[in-house]
Amino acid sequence: MRIAVVGVGAVGGYFGGRLAQAGLDVVFLARGKTLASLRAEGLRIQSIAGDFEIQNPNAADDPAEIGRCDVVLVAVKAYQVQEIAPSLAPLVGVDTVVIPMQNGLEAPALLSEALGPEVVLGGLCKIFASKTGPVTIGHIGLEPAIEFGEMSGEKTGRVERVRAAFAPAAGMATVVPDDIQVALWQKLMHVEPLGAVGSVVREPAGVLRTVPETRRMLLSAMEEIVALASKRGIALDPSLPERAIRRIDQLPADATASMHRDILAGRPSEFEFQTGTVVRYARESQVPAPVHSAIYAALLPGTLRARGCLPAPSH
Repeated sequence: MRIAVVGVGAVGGYFGGRLAQAGLDVVFLARGKTLASLRAEGLRIQSIAGDFEIQNPNAADDPAEIGRCDVVLVAVKAYQVQEIAPSLAPLVGVDTVVIPMQNGLEAPALLSEALGPEVVLGGLCKIFASKTGPVTIGHIGLEPAIEFGEMSGEKTGRVERVRAAFAPAAGMATVVPDDIQVALWQKLMHVEPLGAVGSVVREPAGVLRTVPETRRMLLSAMEEIVALASKRGIALDPSLPERAIRRIDQLPADATASMHRDILAGRPSEFEFQTGTVVRYARESQVPAPVHSAIYAALLPGTLRARGCLPAPSH
């Protein structure tokens, strides 16, 4: 099974590295400094599940050079998916499976528009990791996992084949949930409030969970997502927010979500694909979301500036 990993950030680097470590035929699609560093230095993973290196990884900057693959793991940021999706066509054949690994809900639809819905699964990943160098990934929390499945909920042979191929990889779980759409909303409920509240408060998990007011803010943001999912036909367990808070209690005190790190660094972020999605969907579904609406208004100017489209001040 040949696997293309699109993007070598924390997600693509970690999971692609684990699959390569297991002996699978993995090729990384990377560009510029990242590609040069991969070729010169290899890929280094520093992980609480065990450090390892991939020497001389197979990597290229042109999808046409790579050619058709059995599986394409799309591991770029959510805001990059729409731009990059059409360029991935040379990787995709009739039997190819494309698995998005972004935060948020919209990557499967964006990939389907460019590559065709018949090849795209719903997908997500779970990991607390960051890129600590051009080709160095630091994994600091959570058991890493990839989850994927047919958006229709159908159980298919191709999903099982991918699951079986990935299963031998150490340091990661491979999960086929009963309903990938439920899993996508659950992931949003876990990761978005930590990133959104962390960004507006500008503090890591250890502070957010300790201060009663910010702990309640986290919980309220999670409850808003559960209510919104229900309104849109996705039934989430009402106890999920309380369990998610307890999960945050187990994170390293300095843990932050990737959206938080990007916003505080003034970089483009997944803000519109996480917090923005919640606010838009709440408006469409006429569901109150006061915590998200306030956070969105507070963070929007900075995220517009990071994208180079902040309006000039009025006089």
